[in-house]
Amino acid sequence: MTQIKTQLDVDAEGVLTFLQITDTHLFAKPDGELLGVNTRDSFLAVMAKVLEQAHPIQGVLATGDISQDHTPESYSLFAQHINQLGQPCFWLPGNHDFQPAMLTEFASAGISGAKQLVSEYWQVILLDTQVLGVPHGRLSEEQLGQLQSALDEYPDKHALVLLHHHVQPAGCKWLDQHGLKNADELFVLLKQYPQVKALLCGHIHQQLDQQFEQLRLLATPSTCIQFKPHCDDFTLDELGPGWRYLALLPNGEIDTKVYRLADGSFAGDAKATGY
Repeated sequence: MTQIKTQLDVDAEGVLTFLQITDTHLFAKPDGELLGVNTRDSFLAVMAKVLEQAHPIQGVLATGDISQDHTPESYSLFAQHINQLGQPCFWLPGNHDFQPAMLTEFASAGISGAKQLVSEYWQVILLDTQVLGVPHGRLSEEQLGQLQSALDEYPDKHALVLLHHHVQPAGCKWLDQHGLKNADELFVLLKQYPQVKALLCGHIHQQLDQQFEQLRLLATPSTCIQFKPHCDDFTLDELGPGWRYLALLPNGEIDTKVYRLADGSFAGDAKATGY
């Protein structure tokens, strides 16, 4: 399958800037809740704050688990509000997503299916780690091949790789069993490409910024419930829903910052033992 590619313009200083939104877990019904949190309300509260910030961006990165109930309506809701930002949105699936509905609704809303974003100094590559019916992730041979082809195509451009699942343990025993199962294959491939600066994911409903060999590993909070770091058993956090901005600089550096709504504003059921 040919990788869908698109060209993005940089700003006057050569910087490519994105908003990342992840793990919205939306429902078709307005009263749909995940562990005591109305995910539509939390998503709309995040979007209201993003619009208020009016941060200059060239695109939106949606890194999976957009829907919780697999409905076309949940994807349509996401698209409706993301399109209010007036910038292109690029997406990949999470373990909770239903790709047939996702593809159809996003295409009808004008949301791009591009998985290789190319600019003057950078390329951004979006990968599919979904394994149907299970929470963990895996990169298929096709996905690994598309990644390698994209990196071979632009050896002189810095690269940011996006995927839903985390590639290194986050420090939560219950959550780390649901990461990317063949991360070792990914790392072997990426060692051949020093232009890859970072991997960016969702899935863990936590903020993460750590270094692994030459790679910066970034994860971003959900727009709904948060998982408490460094817990062996399933535990929700009281931190507020979050989102991330990224500025990809011409020299290969990444300036990034996570913002959150007020802590406790969408706290879930503290007694929950899983979902």
